[in-house]
Amino acid sequence: MKKQQGFTLIELVVVIVILGILAVTAAPKFMNLQNDARTATLEGLKGSIQGAAGIVYGKAAIKGVEAESDDSVSDAGQTIKTVYGYPAATSAGIGKTIVGLEGDNADWAPVVSTVGLPANSIAYTIKNQADKATPTECSVVYTQAGEDSAPVVKVNKC
Repeated sequence: MKKQQGFTLIELVVVIVILGILAVTAAPKFMNLQNDARTATLEGLKGSIQGAAGIVYGKAAIKGVEAESDDSVSDAGQTIKTVYGYPAATSAGIGKTIVGLEGDNADWAPVVSTVGLPANSIAYTIKNQADKATPTECSVVYTQAGEDSAPVVKVNKC
């Protein structure tokens, strides 16, 4: 009697079928990792914008211009345009508040499309997504402060 020294063809086919079924059920979980990573990065930008806006408001309050609808404060050699003490939703406002938010060497860029962008708002995204992102998808939208309200920062998932 000979001893069996391997797997039969049927056993190998069964194992391959089982692995295929596992791959089909597990693949969707891993397919969206890139978009999840982009969204998490945008959440980090949201936190930076909120923190920077708070610092600018503190500087405006010290200067006594937090109630002005059109003024500016200085920070690290930059003149930041403010609206009711918070950075304006422009390149001269929030764009100058955070290092690396705009410019040639920046990690971020303003969203090219402005369709759907609320009034007095600006949208930013990851630099390599600037032409693909919209104000409602894969972006962070900064809406400047009103007379009785703080600015609103919203993340739109990728």
